Amino acid sequence: MLRQKKLKVTEAVLKIEKERDSLANDLKNKETEKLLLEKSLKEKFAAELKAKEDIIKIKDEEIAFRKDMKLKLSTKMLGETLEQHCETEFNKLRATAFPLAYFEKDNDSKTGSKGDFIYRENDEAGNEIISIMFEMKNEGDETATKKKNEDFLKELDKDRTEKKCEYAVLVTLLESESELYNTGIVDVSYKYGKMYVVRPQFFIPIITLLRNAAMSSLKYKAELAQVKNQNIDITNFEEKMNKFKEGFSRNYDLASRKFKEAIDEIDKTISHLQKTKDALLSSENNLRLANDKAEDLSIKKLTHGNPTMTAKFDALNKKPD
Repeated sequence: MLRQKKLKVTEAVLKIEKERDSLANDLKNKETEKLLLEKSLKEKFAAELKAKEDIIKIKDEEIAFRKDMKLKLSTKMLGETLEQHCETEFNKLRATAFPLAYFEKDNDSKTGSKGDFIYRENDEAGNEIISIMFEMKNEGDETATKKKNEDFLKELDKDRTEKKCEYAVLVTLLESESELYNTGIVDVSYKYGKMYVVRPQFFIPIITLLRNAAMSSLKYKAELAQVKNQNIDITNFEEKMNKFKEGFSRNYDLASRKFKEAIDEIDKTISHLQKTKDALLSSENNLRLANDKAEDLSIKKLTHGNPTMTAKFDALNKKPD
């Protein structure tokens, strides 16, 4: 009985320890997966940074062509508005490069002002990838009387905000002698968030650049969300592990106390049985001595020193049959 109780307790403890080790191993695997995913994300961000550096290099190479910029725009440019030029350039690539994009004139002037064009693009599920508010300014435009790009940035930022666009881009021929703007793409987000000033030949490249960045951003957001979910899973797992440890500790303490009580009771029983055994052995020894004395009893011993009894036994022995 004692051996069976010990065996059951041992089996229960081994089972719990096995479950504990299995949970600890699962936690270790989760942590390893998390580290590998974080490493992968860092490598992808590094690759994206390298790609952006390459784009900057290409942009710098374009500086060499700034002096003949107006020639590249051709004389046809003088005969049409900048808006028409940009729309034509976009439509040339719409079917192949931007099949899911919306690029139309901003005709909504409910708020008192409007930009020139709005570019929006959604994925197949209808989620917006990117949106850009465009404003075009030409040396020949009657509205460009101030002749400075900076004069139009505040209004462009207002239009972008009202039309809920993510980016704002000023396509401009103003300040044609400016070395800053003649670099092609100028980031002015230090004044107005997510805003760029570009020359007309960079109209398509700025869309492509921002679009690719947005596509990559969506991918990274999804991957970061996955990492976040894994962190939550690991946190939940650790909470379950801690609860298991607490429960295991309580059960183990209880089992240990019960086991000790059982052993104490068995020890007491063994002590009691030992005393009973000793008493029985002592009784047996006394019975053996009594039996030996009974077997050793004889008439000679009974009559020794007693003449009267000796005479009577002798008389009985002499009595005829």
